[in-house]
Amino acid sequence: MMDKILQAVFARLVSRGALTITTVRGTTLTFGDGTGEEVCVRLADTRAEMSIILDPHLYVGELFMDGRLIVERGTIYGFLELVLREARSHSKLVPAHIINRIRNLATRLFGGNNPLRSRRNVAHHYDLDGRLYRLFLGEDLEYSCAYYERPDCTLEEAQVAKKRLVTAKLAIKPDSRVLDIGSGWGGLALYMKEIAGARDVLGITLSTEQLSAGRERARKRGVEADVKFELRDYRSLEGTFDRIVSVGMFEHVGLRYYQTFFKKCHQLLAPDGVMLLHTIGFFDGPWDPNPWIDKYIFPGGHLPALSQIVTAIERSGLIVTDIECLRLHYAKTLVEWRRRFMTRRDEVLDLYDERFFRMWEFYLAGSEASFRYRNLGVFQVQCAHHVDALPMTRDYIAARILDLRNTEIRRGVTEPLRGKARKAEVGPIIPRRTHG
Repeated sequence: MMDKILQAVFARLVSRGALTITTVRGTTLTFGDGTGEEVCVRLADTRAEMSIILDPHLYVGELFMDGRLIVERGTIYGFLELVLREARSHSKLVPAHIINRIRNLATRLFGGNNPLRSRRNVAHHYDLDGRLYRLFLGEDLEYSCAYYERPDCTLEEAQVAKKRLVTAKLAIKPDSRVLDIGSGWGGLALYMKEIAGARDVLGITLSTEQLSAGRERARKRGVEADVKFELRDYRSLEGTFDRIVSVGMFEHVGLRYYQTFFKKCHQLLAPDGVMLLHTIGFFDGPWDPNPWIDKYIFPGGHLPALSQIVTAIERSGLIVTDIECLRLHYAKTLVEWRRRFMTRRDEVLDLYDERFFRMWEFYLAGSEASFRYRNLGVFQVQCAHHVDALPMTRDYIAARILDLRNTEIRRGVTEPLRGKARKAEVGPIIPRRTHG
C-alpha cells in the first residue's frame, strides 16, 4: 500500500529526468522520462516514508539531516531539482498543504518578531562560529545576493558589483549621513564610506559576531570615527539620515511588523532622503514560510511578496521611486557558495558535526533550487518622501556606477575591464548631464 502511495505522489511531481526511490521493503520505484543524470535515494524506515508524504515541506530536509533519506547516486541538489522543477503546478497537495497552513496560522497568532525574539532569532543563525562563513562567503563576507554583470564574474567581483549597484541607486553625496539596517559584517557600510564618499555611516545589527567583525574592520582601515556599528533593533533608533539602506534584513522583520518597519524608516529618513530595500521575495503573491527553514535556519523569517512590500510602503507615507527584480542572480550566488562549502567539508566538520554539515548542504541546495525553479527572486525597491528626490530618468544610476567603478580601480578594489568584457559589463557610457 505504501509503495503505491509513494508512486502516486512522486509521479505527479517528476515527469522529466530520472529519479529512483528505494523503499523500506526493497521496492524500486522509478520516475521521469529517463533523461539526464540519474538520482537514486533510499528511505530508511516506514516513518520516513509516512513523513515525506504527509509533510514534505518539513520532513524532506529533516530526514536528509538525520540520514534517513539517503542519496545513493547523485546529490541532494539533484533530487530537489527533479522534485521542485514541476512542483509549482502541485503546490497545494493535500494533506501537506493543509498541515502547512495550520502550522503557519499558529505562528501568526502566537509568534511575532518583537525585539527580544528578533535578537534570539538572529543569534540562532548569525552568531555561529565566524570561521564557518569565511569558508564559503568570499573575501568581504557578503551574505546576500551578488550581482553578476558578466557571465564569467567571480563571486568576489559579483559581490562588489552588488555593492556598486546598491550604492549607485542611493545617490550618496559627500555630506550624506547613511543608515545601514542589518549591516552584516560591515562590507557595504565600509564601501559607502571609502568608495562612495559618504560623510558617515551607522550600521546596526542584532548579531554580536557581526558587530565585533564590523567594528574590527573599521578600526583596521582607520575609519572607525566615521563608520560605526551598534547592536540595535531598528525600532529603537532616533535621528535623521540622508540615506537608508537595508540589504538582506527585511526577510527577518516578520509579516506582523512590515508596517512598523517602513513607518520607522519614514520617521528616520530626511525630507530629501533616499532609501533602498534589497530583499528576497515571492514573484507570485504571498506565501507561508517554509517550516524547515523556520525551524532550522531562519526562525521567525518571512519572505514577502512584492505586493506586501509596496502596500506597507504606501501606508507608511513613503513613495516608491524605482523597483528592479534580480531573478537568477541569487541562484548563481548559491551555486558558488555551495561549491565552496562542499569543498571545505573537513573544515566544517572541525567546527560542527555531520548532521550540521548535512543541514547546511540541504539549506544551500534547497535555496538554489528554489531560486532556479520556484517563485523566488530578489527585489530592490527604492523609496523617498517626494517625487523630486531623484533625477527624472535612470541614467544617473549608470553614470554613478561608472564613477564608483573608477574609484574602485584607483583604490585597487576592482581590476580595469578590457575589450569585450568592458563593453559587455558597462554598456554604452551615458554622458553626464543635469536632470530637470
